[in-house]
Parts: sequence; C-alpha cells; structure tokens
Amino acid sequence: MATNECNLSDTALLIVDLQNDFLHADGAYGRAGQTSDAIAALPARVKPVAEKIRKAGGWIASTQFTLVAGRNGEPFISPHLKKLRPFLQQGDFCPGEWGHQLVDTLQPADLVIEKVAYSAFYQSRLEFVLNKAGISKLMVCGIVTNGGVASTVRGAHVLDYDVTVLSDGCAAFSTEAHNAAIADLNSIVSVSTCAEALEKIG
Repeated sequence: MATNECNLSDTALLIVDLQNDFLHADGAYGRAGQTSDAIAALPARVKPVAEKIRKAGGWIASTQFTLVAGRNGEPFISPHLKKLRPFLQQGDFCPGEWGHQLVDTLQPADLVIEKVAYSAFYQSRLEFVLNKAGISKLMVCGIVTNGGVASTVRGAHVLDYDVTVLSDGCAAFSTEAHNAAIADLNSIVSVSTCAEALEKIG
C-alpha cells in the first residue's frame, strides 16, 4: 500500500477487537484463563505504527466486539459463541464498560465501532464513518487472525478499500491458525510486518 509520509489523511489503522475484556488479566477472557502470549504482545508491537500514523495525519479506528444486553441486562450471545466461551456473562463486552474499551496502550481511537459479528462491517457504521472521514486505505491489525480480522479484511476487500494486513500485528489462539489465515489473505490484499509498515510511512 503506497502512503504519503507527509499526509495520511486517507489512511486508517483499523484495530480489530484489542479490548480489555480480551487482553487484560481482569477482563472476561483473563478471568477465565483464556490467554495467549501472542495476543498479549500485540498492543506494544502495534503502538509505534499507531503513533506514526497519528503523527502523519492518519486515523485510528477501533472495532469493539460487543455483547448487546437484552432483558434484565442479559447479553445476547450466539449459540456457537456460548458453546465455545461458556464463561461469558452479564457485563462482559458491554458498551460503556471498561472491558469493552480499547486497551490503554493504543488509546485514543478517533473512530470507535461496535462490532456484533466476525466482520466489523456487518450491521455496523464502519463503512459510513470511513467514507465520511475520507478513508480509502486501511492497515489492519488485531484479533483473531482467522476470525474477526479475516472476516473484516474480506469485507473491506469487497468494498474496494486498499487494505494492508499487518501480519505480526495480528494473532490467533494458535500459530497454525494465524499462519493459515495470513496465507489465505495474502491472495486478496497486501501483507506486511509492522516494521515494514513503519518504513513505508516514512
């Protein structure tokens, strides 16, 4: 993805689901012992890219996985997710709560989008805000590579955004799943490391 080192106003770092409830020890996944060293390492690795994009006039967009509360505050959880993550409970990934927020290391985000499915484009305002902001180029990072990242990237590709996936700015719960997803995405979008992205930004 070609960038302009003086003005990245048409470019956003799209951060997929790097939230306290996923990453922090006191978050929903941390309390349940669902941790991954590869995932935990992402905020620090991505931070220099975020800082350089901000400095060059680019945007930071953060998608927040969201469990919408229904009657009595009980979250709507899809059956497949409930089976995979039975520990999810009321208050987890709830808008306005600490666990729902982007991790402190990558704050602040210019654009924050609630995300209710794997793809951040599904029934959300993401396409609307990107277009209103004049964003046509995306650098994508986050979790999980074979889930939210892959689905969001494919959605962006269909909508003709110029997409670069930061291969080491993403992670999954297994190295095999991560590598397979990156290999698949390489056939439709650009792939680079965080270091390569920093060099391109200038």
